[in-house]
Amino acid sequence: MVPPPVPRETSALTAPVPLPDEERARLLAGAHHDPHSLLGAHRVTGGVRLRVLRPYAERVTVDYDGGRVRLVPEGDGLFAAVLPLREIPDYRLRIRYGGSGETDDGEGNGAGEGTEVVTADPYSFLPALGDLDLYLISEGRHEELWRVLGARVMTHRGVTGTRFAVWAPNARGVRVTGDFCVWDGTAFPMRSLGSSGVWELFLPGVGAGAHYKFDVCGADGSHILRADPMARRTECPPATASIVEESEYEWGDARWMAERGRRPSHAAPMSVYELHPASWRPGLGYRELAEQLPVYVKEMGFTHVELMPPAEHPFGGSWGYQVTGYWAPTARLGTPDEFRALVDALHRAGIGVIIDWVPAHFPKDEWALARFDGTPCYEHPDPTRAEHPDWGTLEFDYGRHEVRNFLVANAVYWCEEFHIDGLRVDAVASMLYLDYSREEGQWSPNEFGGRDNPDAVRFLQEMNSTVYRRCPGVVTIAEESTAWDGVTRATHETGPTGIGGLGFGFKWNMGWMHDSLVYISKDPVHRVHHHGELTFSMVYAYSENYVLPISHDEVVHGKGALVSKMPGDWWQRRANHRAYLGYMWAHPGKQLLFMGQEFAQGAEWSEEEGPQWWVLDPGWPAAPDHRGVQHLVRDLNHVYRDHPALWERDTEPAGFSWMEANAAEDNVLVFARYAADGTPLLAVCNFSPVVRFDYRVGVPDDVERWEEILNTDDERYGGGGIDNPDVLKAEDTPWHGRANSLVLTLPPLATVWLGPAA
Repeated sequence: MVPPPVPRETSALTAPVPLPDEERARLLAGAHHDPHSLLGAHRVTGGVRLRVLRPYAERVTVDYDGGRVRLVPEGDGLFAAVLPLREIPDYRLRIRYGGSGETDDGEGNGAGEGTEVVTADPYSFLPALGDLDLYLISEGRHEELWRVLGARVMTHRGVTGTRFAVWAPNARGVRVTGDFCVWDGTAFPMRSLGSSGVWELFLPGVGAGAHYKFDVCGADGSHILRADPMARRTECPPATASIVEESEYEWGDARWMAERGRRPSHAAPMSVYELHPASWRPGLGYRELAEQLPVYVKEMGFTHVELMPPAEHPFGGSWGYQVTGYWAPTARLGTPDEFRALVDALHRAGIGVIIDWVPAHFPKDEWALARFDGTPCYEHPDPTRAEHPDWGTLEFDYGRHEVRNFLVANAVYWCEEFHIDGLRVDAVASMLYLDYSREEGQWSPNEFGGRDNPDAVRFLQEMNSTVYRRCPGVVTIAEESTAWDGVTRATHETGPTGIGGLGFGFKWNMGWMHDSLVYISKDPVHRVHHHGELTFSMVYAYSENYVLPISHDEVVHGKGALVSKMPGDWWQRRANHRAYLGYMWAHPGKQLLFMGQEFAQGAEWSEEEGPQWWVLDPGWPAAPDHRGVQHLVRDLNHVYRDHPALWERDTEPAGFSWMEANAAEDNVLVFARYAADGTPLLAVCNFSPVVRFDYRVGVPDDVERWEEILNTDDERYGGGGIDNPDVLKAEDTPWHGRANSLVLTLPPLATVWLGPAA
């Protein structure tokens, strides 16, 4: 086969009119809003003007059908010519680099000694963003924002490359730079897409894996390199570049995704194991976690894991709560597809995945979101509203619809792109109150004279309604530490304040956590004076849909591990620990337990060391004690899942009744839980260190025969083995306001569950 003839190269016949000095200066300074009007091909008098900006190039020629023309150097990397053509042809650039010593990426955008590269001209393409996308971005209503902003590998007009798009509404100019241009972005100024505030450029030949940033020329003319706010992959900290990402993952969890929404979450079992992925077993990445974590969690019987924030964050000591890369799983543990593999493995093991999501604040790192285009973009323009007083971070401006869109779409993104089953929203109280952690004179009331933040309320309502509409089976959970009315009420339902509900599925019950830990930390002789702190939770138990959290926050910063909060000697501390967990699992609400507490590790959690797995090793003297607690938690979870009375009516008052709430002198609580069909489960808690023989308790009327189904004093758990081994027959002796009662032996510092005997 005879190859086609190579076009003969000719010199440009006509030199173009030079750029006006002001336009040229703005272009070269990266401060031009419309570089496409100066670069690329344009019809002019006498033909087609073609201008190219390629710093370090020795020469540039243009190939088109039937011709090859060398462009005329104009200085500063500009090359131009007027081609004697009536119409703009399809053309490619042939760029020759001399002895600069720079490296070529092989895709036509690099430079190297004696290198010639051939590429399509980035400035020959129309915008790759449509009018509808720009309209939705401008309105703050683009629910799939990640598909239009950031870096997206695509084929545009038959050419494969990457479209870069970034929101920087007050920038003078934006350029894209990266390893494909040896980090000199002079050649790649982006165009402004009008009032949307979006800047866009399609770069042929740039593909997945390319590292990049945006060179933003701020309103004051200064330049700073910024990571992409929408980057879906990042370098591993402390490096800060964004990476072009294209997922190749094939999911295997179709059955899980189809079935997860069939039962409302508040009427389903939910026992959550909270963990810090980087320190659960230090040194494991997403791939190794995918092999080990599902096996452990399934064996332990938890229904869900909650991952402390997986989004990218520069400071590991923040545990992920100071996020800079809202769209990228942290690169410390692997790639986004490897994170998908972890979620997939958990789903295939029948385990739901909740992630901590942090829309309350972000750090001030100059390469990230803060003053992104030289002005407050993501943060509030009022410094008193922007500065978070507790964490040295910035709060989002929830009243700006582009910012609200950024966050709402981000919530959807994690659910849709990574198949996440739940979002636990961090620090909700700090969002809701304008005076949060602020003294008098450090905050301003809202337009109605109040202390609540209406913008934050509207954002949370929109986020929740959007997630529930788009993502069946997903649940949202608020960490909200005040008595805000209607956290889990539907957004369309107003409460006494006239404000609609926030729309969350659940709220962390911080009051229960605080009160119960105060009680259990007291010596039993003093618990008589704190009995109400255990019973008070039932006064408001049905005001919201609750999760009972013993989270990482309770086992750091000098608070001590859960077992270390308990009074007494080592045996008593473990017994208290077990009794408390038995009470917690029986109490209305879903339960959450932080890693390490399931086997009663004695030290606080450290993100550098992770859980003290070694206390379970056979060679450790106290290993049987720790394994006993671990076996209890496993059994609590499995028995819990097998008994709908413990979860089916968590949010209904009819699902609970006190048998005995006032035995303060005895340190005893007795209550019943009921399944939807009325089947009861009886929980008896003895928080005193003495055995109580022949202890009579009232029982539900319609069950004659009872048996122990769980006893935290079982010898298998490290207890003393005091139990009620036989089937117990209810007597027609009225007690505790009930027609029937049982006589029990209550083991010391223990919780006993009883159910109907077969």
